[in-house]
Amino acid sequence: MNSMDKYTIGVDFGSDSVRSLLVNATTGKELVSSVHYYKRWHDGNYCKPSENQFRQHPLDYIEGLEKTITEITTKISQEIISNIVGIGVDTTGSTPVAVNQFGTPLSLIPEFSDNPNAMFVLWKDHTAIKEAEEINKLCSKWPIDYTKYEGGIYSSEWFWSKILHISRVDKKVFEAAYSWVEHCDWIPFLLTGGTDISKMKRSRCAAGHKAMWHESFGGLPPNDFFVALDPVLDGLADRLYKDTYTSDISAGVITEEWSKRLGLPSNVQVAVGAFDCHVGAVGVNIEPYYLTKVMGTSTCDILVIPNTKKEHLVKGICGQVDGSVIPRMLGLEAGQSAFGDIYAWYNNLLLWPIKELISKSSLIDESTKEKLISETLSNLIPELTHAASLEPIGASGELALDWMNGRRTPDANQNLKGLISGINLGSTSPKIFRALVEASCFGAKKIVDRFESENIPIKGVIAIGGIAQKSPFIMQMMSDVLNIPIKVVKSEQACALGAAIFGAVASNVYKDTFEAMNTMGSPFEKVYEPITENVLAYQYVYEKYSQLAVSVENHIRKSI
Repeated sequence: MNSMDKYTIGVDFGSDSVRSLLVNATTGKELVSSVHYYKRWHDGNYCKPSENQFRQHPLDYIEGLEKTITEITTKISQEIISNIVGIGVDTTGSTPVAVNQFGTPLSLIPEFSDNPNAMFVLWKDHTAIKEAEEINKLCSKWPIDYTKYEGGIYSSEWFWSKILHISRVDKKVFEAAYSWVEHCDWIPFLLTGGTDISKMKRSRCAAGHKAMWHESFGGLPPNDFFVALDPVLDGLADRLYKDTYTSDISAGVITEEWSKRLGLPSNVQVAVGAFDCHVGAVGVNIEPYYLTKVMGTSTCDILVIPNTKKEHLVKGICGQVDGSVIPRMLGLEAGQSAFGDIYAWYNNLLLWPIKELISKSSLIDESTKEKLISETLSNLIPELTHAASLEPIGASGELALDWMNGRRTPDANQNLKGLISGINLGSTSPKIFRALVEASCFGAKKIVDRFESENIPIKGVIAIGGIAQKSPFIMQMMSDVLNIPIKVVKSEQACALGAAIFGAVASNVYKDTFEAMNTMGSPFEKVYEPITENVLAYQYVYEKYSQLAVSVENHIRKSI
């Protein structure tokens, strides 16, 4: 360690946990990390999966922020602490919350403390499917199609759908809500002591990809558009924002209160926030036309391409926004609404009878029951993976669709449902598991196919996340299905690393994001190359997947 070295912290708010990472910004070395799992979320509070309701309490975020950073600062020397100069933040999204005029989430006010509608509406909350459809219908006949820079289809996962839904179903929240903010905007506002919502620096990434913001529109769509959508939205756009900021910009200096709570210097700069997948792409030093896949509960696929005078609009993706990933480059987003969530669902499905029967057994004591259930829980997916890897490609005719949480891209449709077909009396758990993994890889191929059909070449794939690092079975299958080499990132905290990179730029350690990425970006630890015979075999199964997808989508469309 050099006494002249500077340090930054990246804070990555995921679906289940928050992760903080301390990085030597001068050398790029990752030093200490800490993880905190949201307690209320873990207990299933405020969520109704059968109704597609997923809400998170801001106290989970606050507690996680404080616990992870203080855990880091208690493990390092005072000399390092004194040279921490910046914090960067990323979150899932779109994850908005209703706030008062001071920017305080309503669920932090006693009256609304247990009201799910006053909490952050997590990205995978699909209670606003009807509202998304109304937005799409209005945009299709409005003089300006405000969805055209967002793939042409607005999703129930996004900002305005959720706001409209909550405003309709909860009069008290509607009346108390002065404005709405994204999770990635609120955390920097909190750390910098913001008390006036009109002065909050809003993320270009969040606004452009999820809220129909674009420079050519002069910002957000006008008030008359929202009144035509529903008079309940009258005046809200004027209480939101016009300007947006990229994450190389400082949102302000940390407050004295938060510097003391976290054990940090009082001059730490806090970067403007952004979404996790976009920031993760920065953490791996993304290059133009290389698809960065953040593989977690869902996937988020990020591309950057040079800006051109005439922007080509790519259909059916999650938006294209100048500066949403790297300033002065066009960021394009796609992804799957469920990826790891599919495996978790299947895991829970198989574990239910085990948990129920063992917990009621009179043959063993309580301590042994807990140990047996815990052992089964930790071994089930690895054992399924091994057994599934021994099955032939396409298993024995089992074929699945990966729409357990709807479809994000290409062509958002959250009315869609997952499917497992071709089951017979010879179907086994490993065969079905293999079909589910194949389906998740085929869903990824649909995204690559869409980019290429829109004349956006994919030169390579970069994989981020626990699945990429821990499952050779899934990653080799992904490479075979895509017929593209996949580079797996070495860093276990690529999103937090990307946030730390922005913290370094916002605090002027580097002159721009490119310079910071070159020093701080993560190297790669492994490359999966497609296996020729597997590529050919998967092409045959992929065709059957595509045929089944068309048939099921048509059936669901007719039944709605």
